Amino acid sequence: MAKMWAGRTSGIIDSVADDFNSSIHFDYKMYKQDIKGSMAHALMLGAQNIITKKEAETLIDGLQSILDDLESGALKFNMKCEDIHMFVEEELTSRLGDVGKKLHTARSRNDQVALDIRMYLRDETNEIIELTKDVISAITEKAEEHRSTILPGYTHLQRAQPITFGHHLMAYAMMLMRDIDRFEDCLKRMNISPIGCCALAGTTYNTDRVFEAKQLGFSGISMNSLDGVSDRDFSVELMSDIAILMMHLSRFSEEIILWSSWEFKFIELSDAYTTGSSIMPQKKNPDMAELVRGKTGRVYGDLMGLLTTLKGLPLAYNKDMQEDKESVFDAVETVKMCLKVFAPMVATMNVCTDNMKKAAQEGFINATDLADYLVKKGLPFRSAYKISGQIVSKCINDGKVLETLSLCEYKSFSPLFDEDLYKEIDLKTCVEKRISEGGTGLASVEKQIKAVKEFLNQ
Repeated sequence: MAKMWAGRTSGIIDSVADDFNSSIHFDYKMYKQDIKGSMAHALMLGAQNIITKKEAETLIDGLQSILDDLESGALKFNMKCEDIHMFVEEELTSRLGDVGKKLHTARSRNDQVALDIRMYLRDETNEIIELTKDVISAITEKAEEHRSTILPGYTHLQRAQPITFGHHLMAYAMMLMRDIDRFEDCLKRMNISPIGCCALAGTTYNTDRVFEAKQLGFSGISMNSLDGVSDRDFSVELMSDIAILMMHLSRFSEEIILWSSWEFKFIELSDAYTTGSSIMPQKKNPDMAELVRGKTGRVYGDLMGLLTTLKGLPLAYNKDMQEDKESVFDAVETVKMCLKVFAPMVATMNVCTDNMKKAAQEGFINATDLADYLVKKGLPFRSAYKISGQIVSKCINDGKVLETLSLCEYKSFSPLFDEDLYKEIDLKTCVEKRISEGGTGLASVEKQIKAVKEFLNQ
């Protein structure tokens, strides 16, 4: 079958080369954006009297009928077409005859595909933002439920200081809020229309690029036609933002995997988000969290693949740029899948509060507060630090924790100890004393939760 671009060549190429060259098996995803873009283009051509208004109306009606038929399933994609643009144009011409051939006036597939992918990714980015908000909402609800639940905070994966589970969870809410901010910022640069740049140099027709851009919801137009058709910065930026989001989800997944192990047993995931073993009946595997962690590497690969593809391309359009779509489509679909499973996984997990508190007590994470107690009694910090370390060593040897050591034993290390020390080293007191802005104290955590809820309700 000869191609619609036949002329300089016969338009007939080897079947293997044709399959290699074809992109419809993945760019069909942009059918809606391609058709809507063409409708706006036809409207502009009619408004500028490049074609008659009647012809513009006919084209728009024909395009709408194709969209309707695709949506209803009455029309199937012809995978023998080279790409989605050729499929739509060929279908339109078969329905309208010569009028259909006028649609491509004053544009090229170069600016057309640049338009389609910006529109498609704009829609997908907005969906990613909403899905990310769902995860933040699940985290915030769980944090509010456990704003006073004590667990050990870690550095180097060693028990460090007492915090609340709500405080720990809110750290991830903050990360995801930054992710949303990055996506919204990315949208600003994505939302620039390239249509009208044509192949690379613009057109001799008296087009109205601003009119066409406004019809499609763009905030402006690309100011340089070479840049308009060759720019894929927005794809790279979006994939970079997705990679950062996946990094955050992966870090959270790692903690969920650790917490759900028997060694920690801080949480138990719902059966709906775990799997069993084919041979070991006792197993309850956190596969969803592990898959999120694993798919993060896949998204990183998508980003590096596109960066490598683009790094050596001269202006303007090159066929290499067809490789932008599969990688960005994969990154988008992957992060959406991860977000969709993550929100309910967090929302339905059971928190083992007793195990968290026991781990906090056994970790001597109130040792700093013990040292601070002596400092308040007038002892230099370094001396207080040494005594506290000696007391911890004794507790380990005797199988005790700081709370169960007798006052007599404390006084054997320093006469400054008195009955009031037990209140000072109580884990709840240790948490509540962290009154600095952003700390783990109850008032601070509640303030964080309030701020996140306000963000979600904007």
